[in-house]
Amino acid sequence: MSDQLHQAKRPVTMLAGPYGHPLHPILVTVPIGAWVTSLVFDLASHVVGDPGFLARGSLWLIAIGVIGALAAAMFGFLDFLAIPPRTAAFRTARVHLVLNLAVTAAYGVAWAWRSGDHAGPVPVGQIALSAICLAVLSVSGYLGGMLAYRYGVRVADETTQAEGFRS
Repeated sequence: MSDQLHQAKRPVTMLAGPYGHPLHPILVTVPIGAWVTSLVFDLASHVVGDPGFLARGSLWLIAIGVIGALAAAMFGFLDFLAIPPRTAAFRTARVHLVLNLAVTAAYGVAWAWRSGDHAGPVPVGQIALSAICLAVLSVSGYLGGMLAYRYGVRVADETTQAEGFRS
């Protein structure tokens, strides 16, 4: 194993999670779940008799997603620091980071845009922004998967993995 690959598998600090157990991947489930559910609430607000509670719920979910994304970003940045520069993994991680920050900022804008009256269904423009954000988030998630499953960033080495397959 190259020194660069070995470096990318180890945490820069224990704050990022111990070897083989990074915190970033588990934390990203909060914003992803919140934002997907907010879009479901947005769409459902068009088919129920009292759409206000869904519009308010969606606003809360967007806020929870932004807060969760900021927490995930802190730990993801620690993982980013472990990746040697001028490598394919570093370039992939940089795009992943930029896309996630853009999505988080866009959801921050979405929250501000929605923070008014919540009596009726969520407007189509706001739904479109959420759908675009989720599409970009999907691309970023694919890149995050490449970092872990193709490049092995913060994944235990094969010798350590083999321990799980011994009788």
